[in-house]
Amino acid sequence: MGQVVLGSASSGRLGVLRQAGIDPLVVVSGVDEDAVIAALGDAGPEQVVGALAAAKADDVVTRLPAEVAADCIVIGCDSMLYLDGRLCGKPGTVDAARRQWHAMSGRTGQLHTGHALITVRDRSVTNRLVESAVTAVHFASPSDADLDAYLNSGEPLGVAGGFTIDGLGSWFVDRIEGDPSNVIGLSLPLLRRMLAAAGVSVGALWGSRHGA
Repeated sequence: MGQVVLGSASSGRLGVLRQAGIDPLVVVSGVDEDAVIAALGDAGPEQVVGALAAAKADDVVTRLPAEVAADCIVIGCDSMLYLDGRLCGKPGTVDAARRQWHAMSGRTGQLHTGHALITVRDRSVTNRLVESAVTAVHFASPSDADLDAYLNSGEPLGVAGGFTIDGLGSWFVDRIEGDPSNVIGLSLPLLRRMLAAAGVSVGALWGSRHGA
């Protein structure tokens, strides 16, 4: 089995794959996410995250070194939180993250993650699958002091929805309904089904190690 390529700079997604026995090559895409979203108009959350994941995976395929493109599996993902009828990505600033937390404290949001899987053989695409998964997240109501400390940590600025369940943000998530790995950014159950549809077994990938 060829190299697994993760088209994402997310440490969370990389951690999910590594804990599941796969050490992928990381190739980050250069996709303009705002342009992709703008082109979609009033598309629903599943369509938006799916389109973003597909755009990232497609872009990564064009960036593969020749030796990797001979036989590989490219995985692209994108996550966003759906709350009050709008999609929330990475806050980017402390002020935006604070507004985000004020909106979701004590409430429930839906974390959507788009997944794109592309298999490449002899530099040609042989399979291209796009799916999305959703997990309900029940948020706590952190005190002002705790929220300030969390915002000052910098963690929520660069993650979808301004929170994590595998970092400091886990203190402020009461529970989830659905797949936890999806909230981190890559749903293992969904990826397993997509791999099966592409004729790839999970067990065959356990030997896929970057640099091996």
